[in-house]
Amino acid sequence: MLEKLASNAQLNMVYVETILKIIGIAYIAEFGTQLAKDAGQGSIASKIELAGKILILVMALPILTVIIETVVQLLPK
Repeated sequence: MLEKLASNAQLNMVYVETILKIIGIAYIAEFGTQLAKDAGQGSIASKIELAGKILILVMALPILTVIIETVVQLLPK
């Protein structure tokens, strides 16, 4: 279904896959954070949360680059 929506919107499947991976990382990081907090390990929870945010940022860089390039192309010269 997602492939059909992406092709109808003329999106590259690489971007859709990346966004799905980012969503998965966010859920896993949140789950790990909550587990650590429930176990009374607040410092480990904050480290899991930070690692999740860093992974999301690294994975989102190609998408952000494409967005910035598109905006620059739209600006008048």
